[in-house]
Amino acid sequence: MASHSKEWALVTGASQGIGLELARCFAEQGINLVLVARSGDRLQQLAAEWSGRYHIQVEPMAMDLSQDNAADELYARVTQAGIRVTYLVNNAGFGLFGPYQDTDMAREHEMIQLNCLVLTRLTKLFLGEMLAQKQGRILNVASTASFQPGPYQAVYFATKAYVLSFSEAIAEDLANTGVTVTALCPGLTASGFIDRAEMGHSGFVKRSGIATAESVARFGYRAMQRGKRVAIPGLLNRLSALAPRWIPRRWVTWMVAMMMRPAANLRKSIV
Repeated sequence: MASHSKEWALVTGASQGIGLELARCFAEQGINLVLVARSGDRLQQLAAEWSGRYHIQVEPMAMDLSQDNAADELYARVTQAGIRVTYLVNNAGFGLFGPYQDTDMAREHEMIQLNCLVLTRLTKLFLGEMLAQKQGRILNVASTASFQPGPYQAVYFATKAYVLSFSEAIAEDLANTGVTVTALCPGLTASGFIDRAEMGHSGFVKRSGIATAESVARFGYRAMQRGKRVAIPGLLNRLSALAPRWIPRRWVTWMVAMMMRPAANLRKSIV
């Protein structure tokens, strides 16, 4: 195991799914961890397990990042603990399934807050120290949803388009500074996301193959360490990301709607 005892990685949404597996990648390499998620008990369990197994320091910080001023509170807690973050993983986020006219506005506000504003604020806050040290790696978890409009998940797709555009832009801003930015764009992945987004009835979920969180995380971790700007795991996902460049957007939107439509509605439309 490599020794990186002075390095710290901060991972949001670290209690399950892709965030958990990304945190494990750092732990396996001997990199100290700040684990952030809402579930404090789970974070405490991981801290106790990984500090012993991997001989690293693990700081669990339980908080709901979708709340106002959460990013600044997290930064203050990390700074007060004397931790200098070398790796920032903005993974926390959620989706919401359903026609836009039927979805809950309050939850969409929280989604925009978490998926976009918190990610942007944490990047800004931790970037200063990275630039001062002339080293740092930022991994923002976007999605294949970043590449096209998403009927039945209109706000979620829009937030992930923001994450991709933001990440690519600041990666160029930061060229030759020693700090890299990677946007990880997975397709459908086995995690708590599907349940929280209430996507169980989506025709896309019922028909699609689902990647494991571990395989997506390891792909993203390697891409981040290489400084790759956009990382899309899986050949089909890469092809789906390219398709909107060649197909009229109206057609793309219609095709996404057909894939995302609840399975019962889709069967009726076919019959």
